[in-house]
Amino acid sequence: MNKLQLYFRLVRLDKPIGTVLLLWPTLSALWLASGGVPDWRLLFIFSLGTLLMRSAGCAVNDYADQDFDRHVKRTAERPITSGRISGKEALALAGLLTILAFLLILPLNALTKQLSVAAVIIAATYPYFKRFFAIPQAYLGIAFGFGIPMSFAAVQGTVPAVAWWLLAANVFWTLAYDTEYAMVDRDDDLKIGIKTSAITFGSHDVAIIMLCYAVHLGMLAAAGLQFGLGWPFHLGLAVAAGLAVYHYTLIRGRERAPCLAAFRHNNWLGAAVFAGVALDYALR
Repeated sequence: MNKLQLYFRLVRLDKPIGTVLLLWPTLSALWLASGGVPDWRLLFIFSLGTLLMRSAGCAVNDYADQDFDRHVKRTAERPITSGRISGKEALALAGLLTILAFLLILPLNALTKQLSVAAVIIAATYPYFKRFFAIPQAYLGIAFGFGIPMSFAAVQGTVPAVAWWLLAANVFWTLAYDTEYAMVDRDDDLKIGIKTSAITFGSHDVAIIMLCYAVHLGMLAAAGLQFGLGWPFHLGLAVAAGLAVYHYTLIRGRERAPCLAAFRHNNWLGAAVFAGVALDYALR
C-alpha cells in the first residue's frame, strides 16, 4: 500500500459515513436558514468544508489515540498505529486540510469565520476528552453539529436562538449513534481505560440511546413549529422515528456487528430528516 492510499485511509475517505453524519444536519440548517432556497455557493462551500474538516479531525484523532488504538481490535491496523505513517505526517495533513477548509470560507462574513475557529478548536480537542470526560460523545455532538450555527451565520449574518436549539438536538442524536459505535469497542476500552458513553451508561445503554433519539426528534419537532413546517417535515420525522426503532432491534443484544450496523444506518435517519425539510419547502 503506497503513501497516498495510507493517507486516504487515515482521513477515512474509504468510510464516508462520518462525513454524511455531519452533512445532513448542516444541509438541513442551510435550508432552514435560507427559507428553502440556499445559495448554491454556500452548498458547495459547506459540503466540501464538511468533508475537509471531518478528514482533518480523523487525522488528529488517530494521532491522539495512537497509543490506545493498538490495543483495540478494530483500530489496531490504522496507518499511524501500525507505523506506516508518522504522527508528524498526520498532523501536517490535518493542518493542510484545515487551511483548505478555511480558504473556502474566506468569501463569507466575519461571524462565520469566527465560528469556524471555535469549530476547529472543538474538533481538535475532542480526542483528549476521552481521557477524563465520562461522556465524550456529548462533546463530539457539539463538534459534529457546529455546521448548524455556521450555516445560519453565513446566510443571515447572525445566529438565532433556534440555531443553538438545533445544535443541542444534534448533540442528542450524536450521543445516540456514537454510543452505538462505542458499544462495539466497549470490552477493549474497559481494558485500556478510555472513557465512553457506552461504559458510563452501563446496562442502561440501550434505554438511554432510545431516549436520546426521542429527545432529538422531539426537539426537531419543536423547531419545526417555529419555522412553520408542515406535514412533509413531520413525515420525515416519522420515518426517522421508525428507523430509530429499527436500530433498537439491532442494538438490544449488544453484539458488535449489529451495533456497528446501527451506527452506520444513522445515515438514513439524518437523510429522512433532511428530506422532510427540503420537501416541505419544495411543496410551498
